[in-house]
Amino acid sequence: MNIVSLIKCVSLVVGMSSAAVNAAPRIAVLDFELNDITSLPNTPEEITRTSSMAPLLMEALGRSGAYQIVVVDADSQKAANSGFGYLFRFHDLAADLGRQRRADWVLVSQHSKPSFLFSYLWVYLIDVNKRVAVARYDIELKGSHQKVTQHAIDTLAGKVGATLAVYSVN
Repeated sequence: MNIVSLIKCVSLVVGMSSAAVNAAPRIAVLDFELNDITSLPNTPEEITRTSSMAPLLMEALGRSGAYQIVVVDADSQKAANSGFGYLFRFHDLAADLGRQRRADWVLVSQHSKPSFLFSYLWVYLIDVNKRVAVARYDIELKGSHQKVTQHAIDTLAGKVGATLAVYSVN
């Protein structure tokens, strides 16, 4: 093997290993569950609003370019979720769903609505390899307008990004 071939081989190995080290974290964002405990629960408007949250979060996280967003189809999520709140409560099972999709992280979320005036986003960030939640985010939404929802999702994306920045250093 001549020196040029050796340099090419070494460059290829270094390039492949640095790509693996610098690969963007893969995040699976599960659909938000609506936990509407108002006197008039689960209106079509609230179901639509809650259904928009995961796509908005995927978009907000994707804007930075720092993450690969992993899509988990509704049927796979439903099959893994034995009942309301199951994946939200059992982080190891949410991690298993993420592992099936080759994700590094899973975001499992509920939109809790105790009042017509305010609601909350409750979100866990789950480390797929450790099968545990490493962070919980609670964000209050005052009102139900699209602007309020977008602001809450952007705030959530910022908090998730800050947490993942800490874990990427370790």
